[in-house]
Amino acid sequence: MINSINAELLKKMFLAGAKNLEAKKEWINDLNVFPVPDGDTGTNMTMTIMSAAKEVAAIENADMATLAKSISSGSLRGARGNSGVILSQLLRGFTKVMKENEELDIPLLTSAFEKAVESAYKAVMKPKEGTILTVAKGIYDKAVELNDSGLDDLNSFIEELIKHGDYVLSQTPELLPVLKQAGVVDSGGQGLMEVLRGAYDAYLGKEIDYTIQETPASSKKVEVRETDASGDIKFGYCTEFIILLKKPLNKKQEMDFKDYLESLGDSIVLVADEEIVKVHVHTNDPGMAIQKALTFGELSNMKIDNMRMEHREKLFKQSEKNAQGVYDGAYLDDRAVVKVVSTGDTMPEIVEETIPVEHASADAIEILETEKKDYGFIAVSAGAGLDEIFSSLGVDIVISGGQTMNPSTEDFVNAVNKINAETVYILPNNKNIVMAANQATYLVEDKNVVVIPTKTIPQGITAVINFMPDMSAEENEASMNEEIGNIKTGEITYAVRDTTIDDKEIKEGDFMGIGDAGIIAVSPDMDETLMNMLDEMVDDDSELISIYYGEEIEESKAEEVTELIREKYPKADVDLQFGGQPIYYYIVSVE
Repeated sequence: MINSINAELLKKMFLAGAKNLEAKKEWINDLNVFPVPDGDTGTNMTMTIMSAAKEVAAIENADMATLAKSISSGSLRGARGNSGVILSQLLRGFTKVMKENEELDIPLLTSAFEKAVESAYKAVMKPKEGTILTVAKGIYDKAVELNDSGLDDLNSFIEELIKHGDYVLSQTPELLPVLKQAGVVDSGGQGLMEVLRGAYDAYLGKEIDYTIQETPASSKKVEVRETDASGDIKFGYCTEFIILLKKPLNKKQEMDFKDYLESLGDSIVLVADEEIVKVHVHTNDPGMAIQKALTFGELSNMKIDNMRMEHREKLFKQSEKNAQGVYDGAYLDDRAVVKVVSTGDTMPEIVEETIPVEHASADAIEILETEKKDYGFIAVSAGAGLDEIFSSLGVDIVISGGQTMNPSTEDFVNAVNKINAETVYILPNNKNIVMAANQATYLVEDKNVVVIPTKTIPQGITAVINFMPDMSAEENEASMNEEIGNIKTGEITYAVRDTTIDDKEIKEGDFMGIGDAGIIAVSPDMDETLMNMLDEMVDDDSELISIYYGEEIEESKAEEVTELIREKYPKADVDLQFGGQPIYYYIVSVE
């Protein structure tokens, strides 16, 4: 009997776990509590683990360190939805132990489970019991019990973990009443158990197809809007380094250090763990940042770039392309273009001439597009009309997604990298996307990435509208976070199965009005559901009702409903716009 797991066996176990989850994803989707037609826990977890599985499958002659890196980085970048992010953190924690050992026995597996649970709980701001976290912790607790008992039979160890994991999963409805009302166990916990079951099959040597197929391309696309940018550089030195800590920073030290860096410049990125701190700052005095950092430990990977010089060098390169005084480069200064020409010398001198924007050449516009600006925006949207609304408000990149397709962490990283700005704000616009967006902030090194935790489309629109260009990044973050708390959102969709939620009897095909805190209206009639939902949302202080109608609603029908709403709530302004969103017939906001 095998009593330890080497890299080759672990590779097979991981791929088998991923394949088993993929095979069960639709069943897991159906376990979602809300009976909406877009349950996606199984899909999100599958796409997360498959992102890592593709990397793992490509490894030849696997060793633990290489295997750990592929599992950790692949699942982190591919993480989608809350369940996918938690799964990626479980895997990331597990790899912290496996990368340090050539084989895993019962004591080491127990340590790996401990790190997995620790990482996952840290990733969730407000951990909720009765979820995948509870199942993972239950498995770890059982591992500790078995390890402490002196058990040395690895097969029995894994069998007992799966048996206990199934038991903990069966108890999740007792911890979350909403699960009990719906008559289901937690879908994320079920997904985790399917991974373990598949891994155990590989451990037993069962015949398994380990081929990892390419995930079919989704219909989701990233739309990029080009914007002008200013050539003005407020802080000239891009400064990066890693601190090898003498001892871990406590929370106050970490926040004080970040505040100190903010007093020196902007575009602050500070990521700390127990051993290192990674720092990025744009400043006019890198020495002060370095001196402060040296009080915490030794420095490595130091890099200081003179951004002003790089900017001038870029202009020189442009001027060298033409030695006859023809236009070579430009940058934006208010509403004029500063044109750069050469004098014809071997080492040309830069001569600047200010000209109106309307007279600038196409080359000038191209150069303008490469210049860094102060801020940029990324918004997740679903529907042609909503995409257009965000674009008209100045959003640089719209990621098409939402409940039916959660963007991955890597999608956000790629989008951020396309925006040439000091600070990039991300608007997830869906509660199941916020965690994946947050993970992107740790993977982008050269920009200040700020996630505004918008959970609905109207919150995202409100955030953009309340952005003030003359305020600092911190002030805008605080302002937008405050404003999104002042808006109520409701959505109309239909039920895909019979269930009971929040003491509401729901039949398959019923229309549901879903508010910020859950289902607030149910009826077989769509208009009745909409009006009942608004009754719960509108009060005497409500001033504006915004209605975004979906792709399945005719404009004339939407206008009829809007007139009914105006008649019922004469004190409020009622605004109707085409959203074009799937699944949700109407998205409504009240403020």
